[in-house]
Amino acid sequence: MKIQNILLLPIALLALTSCNDFLDQQPDTIFDDETIFSDKEMIGSVLANFYGRINWGANFENQPDFGLLDEACYGGNGGDPNTTTTYSTTQWRVYDYTLIRNFNQFLESVRKTTVLDDEEKLQYEAEVRFLRAWTYFNMARSLGGVPIVGDEIYSYETGRPVEEYQLARSSEAATYDYIISECDFAAKYLPDDPASNTNCSRAISWVALALKARAAIYAASLAKYNNLVTPELHTDGGEVGIPAEQAERYYRIAYQTADTIIKSGRYRLYDLEADKAHNFYMATASKTDNPEVMWAKDYIYPDHTQSWSHANCPSVLSYNSGGNNTTPLLNLVDDYEYLDNRDGRIKDCDENGDPIFYDTPSEIFDNKDPRMKGTIICNGDEFAGTVIEFQAGQYYYQRNRWRERTGGNGSTDQDGDVITSINGPRNTSDWSTNKTGFCFRKFLDEDRTNAMNPSHGSEIWYVRFRYAEVLLIASEAALELGDEDTALHYINMIRERAGLGDLTSMTLLDIEQERRVEFVLEGHRWWDLKRWRRAHIVWDGVSEDSEHYTLYPYKVKDSRRPENGKWTYVRGKSPIMLRPRTFQLLNYYCAFDDSWLASNPKLIQNPYN
Repeated sequence: MKIQNILLLPIALLALTSCNDFLDQQPDTIFDDETIFSDKEMIGSVLANFYGRINWGANFENQPDFGLLDEACYGGNGGDPNTTTTYSTTQWRVYDYTLIRNFNQFLESVRKTTVLDDEEKLQYEAEVRFLRAWTYFNMARSLGGVPIVGDEIYSYETGRPVEEYQLARSSEAATYDYIISECDFAAKYLPDDPASNTNCSRAISWVALALKARAAIYAASLAKYNNLVTPELHTDGGEVGIPAEQAERYYRIAYQTADTIIKSGRYRLYDLEADKAHNFYMATASKTDNPEVMWAKDYIYPDHTQSWSHANCPSVLSYNSGGNNTTPLLNLVDDYEYLDNRDGRIKDCDENGDPIFYDTPSEIFDNKDPRMKGTIICNGDEFAGTVIEFQAGQYYYQRNRWRERTGGNGSTDQDGDVITSINGPRNTSDWSTNKTGFCFRKFLDEDRTNAMNPSHGSEIWYVRFRYAEVLLIASEAALELGDEDTALHYINMIRERAGLGDLTSMTLLDIEQERRVEFVLEGHRWWDLKRWRRAHIVWDGVSEDSEHYTLYPYKVKDSRRPENGKWTYVRGKSPIMLRPRTFQLLNYYCAFDDSWLASNPKLIQNPYN
């Protein structure tokens, strides 16, 4: 079977590190399989191309999607902010059988080539089967059960009935079982030394096991909570809906797999910095002997850099007066607990609704979970050697109430005092103006000279798997299996690294809380609330949780008042999202396109779509 029409892109476009011989530059052209599989470097080039084609969901190349959840506001959303904010039935949908076919073509030819020895062939096969499992996983979590092709390569031949090319959807359980079994094969034959994985850019044995654990915990929670919360989400053939009795089996697979990774000792939590906030920032930012990151999409100058830093830095750090495209919501800030109080809601006003005044701009954020400052730049924080000041305006007292004086970014009054900071925030249609009162620190590069310059870009990687997730999978699975002591042990490892006190008892909501604040921007929030069947409860279109909130700082300028020179904060609704988010039952599974259904009558549509 021929591998044809596989475009071998220049390695600069593949988003993988050029510091690895695996990524030696190859010509930008099309080759047939005879040419490719008679040359080791060409085989590696096709594999590198595959890595460049698996970047789905919210990521550095798809930044507007970060603004769809309750983590961030995307300033360039545009449109009428008063329109209904329902979710698309195709959100983060993956259905890539062209890529599956290319994987299978590669596998057939790599098994036949004579330029690789048997060990090399098995390693290539394991790596591609991992990438295939990753693709099926992304399809399954968005669509439910999908057709499983196996190693088959379908080629249209004259006279062959078209029905032979049409496959029905496998059950949701069978799809997850297939992913798990493919991960088992990959883990058996991939290298197992993290030191061999330059910049964590390729799959190794432990990455395959991490995907297995993630797939199993997804399948387990779907089996349990779909039947408990949304039993109407099912199809007669099980394409949607995993039987409840399967939950325990999947939880055991998840726990045992995570436990294997933990006991191997190959990874550990990043805990090298004395400052807990900076330590948490470095857990995803450091690319030097990082013991926590397992698999990432890497960026290396000049071949391939990412724009997150210059697109989202505070204005004062921007080279082109930009930045602030994606900024944190107050919703997220509120969810970081206090060191002495698990209710993390920011104290912007007292019990009577009157403003609280603070001596410094940062005092309001004191005593919070250090992960907040490792993830978010708040008013008065320092980043890249610069103190970041947010100020929406000045506060003064007149006619028995507090009033606001505002201006443009960087505006000052007649005394030279700041009215509105260059960093904002402001309610404006200018998408590069901060609209929430915060900036992200996570994934922001401290190298201002290069990273904030759009002509250079940043080399910060995008993390796909890290050890913290393995610990929380073990904790969740142990909790669901009735072993609370083990569950507490693993969740408290995460909390201790963060600088928080241990929990003495826990529920699934504690897992939800830890994953919420631990994995911001790492692509978990959407899928977690879906697999627990919590999305329609949290984003119900009515409650405060489903609205997007901001926190605007004001400095008091009124010499007649004792509050003169102090700071106060005003909670408000995001100007980009004035109406609450509404997650509907049909959003739990993406829709199958009408064109897919028309070309393959054996497919069935998902419930409510």
